Amino acid sequence: MTPNLLLITGLSGAGKTVAMQSLEDLGYFCIDNLPPALIPKFGELIVQSQGKIAKVALVCDIRGGDFFTALFEALKEIEEQNGIPYQILFLETNDETLVRRYKETRRRHPLAPEGRVIDGIIQERKLLEEIRGRADIIINTSQLKPQELKNLLNKRFSNLEEQHPSINILSFGFKYGIPIDADLVFDVRFLPNPHYVDSLRPKTGQDHDVYEYVMKWPTTKAFTDKLLDMIDFLLPQFKKEGKSQIVIGIGCTGGKHRSVAIAEMLYAHLHHEDHIQISHRDVNKDR
Repeated sequence: MTPNLLLITGLSGAGKTVAMQSLEDLGYFCIDNLPPALIPKFGELIVQSQGKIAKVALVCDIRGGDFFTALFEALKEIEEQNGIPYQILFLETNDETLVRRYKETRRRHPLAPEGRVIDGIIQERKLLEEIRGRADIIINTSQLKPQELKNLLNKRFSNLEEQHPSINILSFGFKYGIPIDADLVFDVRFLPNPHYVDSLRPKTGQDHDVYEYVMKWPTTKAFTDKLLDMIDFLLPQFKKEGKSQIVIGIGCTGGKHRSVAIAEMLYAHLHHEDHIQISHRDVNKDR
């Protein structure tokens, strides 16, 4: 795979941080504010990685000072000597929106730390004129919310494989705490509990007889029908929103029997998804 390099630049406050985070989710190796003098050396590392680093995004802006001449020389060198093609993504926003964003965040403009924000914006526009003229892609973020910018970048820089979010199904025990990264949490403590069956107590929801015990009840059948219907509805909505990861938590009291069985059932239902994993956080906590 031929490596490629994306340079992200533009006005301060126009969304470069959001852009970098979006590209990280798409598998890009991202570096913020790398000095231009180090770009050719980084190009050597990309080549030496033998394909392990195939997509790179560098954020460069006026924080580096008067350095754009050195930047263009570095980009020319990395393309000619390392054979790495590059594109320049330039983000801009109108003055009114930038002023409002600075006031909302109470930040000072880097070119006018003691003066008016608008003065820093005007000065920055002049400094960025040349690199804006060389940009391959220009995006105006004046009317874009962060999620809308992320969706736009996803469509432009992702392929079909990368558009699928990773799905993580996680069983857990409520007595050990709810997973802090769960997007959805389902409580299955209302289902009949194998813990009270002597022959099943030492086993887990991954064992066939425990799984069958949990699944045989009419209450379980009614619940799983509704659960699967909800998940089948929600996953396309999450994908449309641009989520890169979805964590579905299934919890029972100890995370050993019921939650494990339901998680396994859900995993089997979603086996056709490209990026899906299952884990049982607390299945061995009492051993």
